[in-house]
Amino acid sequence: MSDRSGFFARLKQGLSKSAGALGDNLSGAVKARLDAETVAHLEEALIKGDIGANLAKQLAGAVAETRYDREISTYEVREILAKELTKVLKKVEKPLAIDKSKKPFIVLVAGVNGTGKTTTIGKLAKHLIDQKHKVVLAAGDTFRAAAIEQLQAWGARTGAEVVAKAAGADAAGLAFEAIERARASGADVVLIDTAGRLQNKAGLMAELEKIVRVIRKLDASAPHAAILVLDATTGQNAISQVDVFKNAIPLSGLIMTKLDGTARGGILVALADRFGLPVHFVGVGEGVDDLQAFDAAAFAKALTGT
Repeated sequence: MSDRSGFFARLKQGLSKSAGALGDNLSGAVKARLDAETVAHLEEALIKGDIGANLAKQLAGAVAETRYDREISTYEVREILAKELTKVLKKVEKPLAIDKSKKPFIVLVAGVNGTGKTTTIGKLAKHLIDQKHKVVLAAGDTFRAAAIEQLQAWGARTGAEVVAKAAGADAAGLAFEAIERARASGADVVLIDTAGRLQNKAGLMAELEKIVRVIRKLDASAPHAAILVLDATTGQNAISQVDVFKNAIPLSGLIMTKLDGTARGGILVALADRFGLPVHFVGVGEGVDDLQAFDAAAFAKALTGT
């Protein structure tokens, strides 16, 4: 099995709850002939799938445009939706590119507690090391001793150097030290973990802003990437998280985790439509290889069950 077909199989399995829920909603909405009532029900089914009201209207309209007042099956609706969703998602399909002229390339990783942020950083470290990059991890979630220990374990597992201090240490100072260490050792990438208390806490946002200010003393162009990790199970709440974090840091991309544990995978489509931020990776399981580069067409097919 090729890497691509293996990934699609895992993605399809991971999105089975989302595809099942959407399929059930579509089956209830689609009658033999596509009339105004069916289009309205189709729109409602897509909204229930967390795709968002505006985009649901557009997608239902796209189905109606070619098949209005004609016979149509649920599978045909799914096929049309897969093509339309691919168009939306292609705009945000963008790998995380490491600019070798920035050495080290500094990546700030943010997200609320519970998104799998620290685990995602560990998996990302492995991904980059597999690509022959030398990586330094900064254990900047200094509010949680468990997060520091977790990152140290990932460092041991992947061979990445870890810069860590005791819980309660100044996160901005630690990030500064990690960049200096990376420069001294000739590392290519620094991945900075950050605290993730509730997104409506002004203190957390102030801390993130401080980290950005401090690392810019070493490199005015830093962070070179600022990635928000989102948990798919939170559904529409992910939208408010993006809104809040993009006001605190120069947000450049998204990673969505836990797509295998929810029927709310459509939220990724809503985020793509609303913000247009690059989606670098999706997480479809616990395994280290279940963090995969985002593929728009594969995601659309898996979500629609086609």
